[in-house]
Amino acid sequence: MKKVTGIGGIFFKCKDPNAMNEWYKTHLGIDAGQYGASFEWLQADDATKKGLTQWTTFKETTKYFEPSTKDFMINYRVDNLEALVEQLKSEGVTITDTIEDSEYGKFVHIIDLEGNKVQLWEPKDE
Repeated sequence: MKKVTGIGGIFFKCKDPNAMNEWYKTHLGIDAGQYGASFEWLQADDATKKGLTQWTTFKETTKYFEPSTKDFMINYRVDNLEALVEQLKSEGVTITDTIEDSEYGKFVHIIDLEGNKVQLWEPKDE
């Protein structure tokens, strides 16, 4: 079974997300709105399909990364999230929540070997 298919997003904590967004816009051209910036690209195995990678800042006081105490969280794009979650459970991987189905796709969070919270995403790409 194919598992991770790419990086879906990079999320990080900062003292002032608005100031950080403005710095990145001014110096690196990343224009982040309320939910961050989305980078659109074409999928390698089918150039007719688009994909997105998300870049988002969070307040340093966010609880979203818990139970991890790290300042970053990576989102990995995956195929067949339900099957992958079942496999990860059988391998003893900590799953922190249930699969959420949204307009962007399906999401779930796991904890890696060193306590990093990792988001898995089965996208609904165009």
